[in-house]
Amino acid sequence: MVDKISRVEVEKVAKLARLQLSDEEIEEFTGQLGSILEYVEKMNELDTENVEPLAHCLPVHNVFRDDEVKDSLGTEAALKNAPDSDGEFFKVPKILDDSSHS
Repeated sequence: MVDKISRVEVEKVAKLARLQLSDEEIEEFTGQLGSILEYVEKMNELDTENVEPLAHCLPVHNVFRDDEVKDSLGTEAALKNAPDSDGEFFKVPKILDDSSHS
């Protein structure tokens, strides 16, 4: 049986994902992730010796088409639903500070 995921591990994953979780959410996710890991462990007990690996559960076929030149969306239409723009570009929050040297 797999060890259940700990609260500390959930807090670490939340930090890496830059999620701010309340104590209640951490408790809830700890239980949910533990249940998922238990289910995966049960699946690992299945005999899959003669089962061919699949990339998809259904047959997938590529559909090729010729490239065609079409009119582009245009700046005004592209920015229409943007949360913030300067009229010509999307404006997004800064994610790197000056110390990152990026």
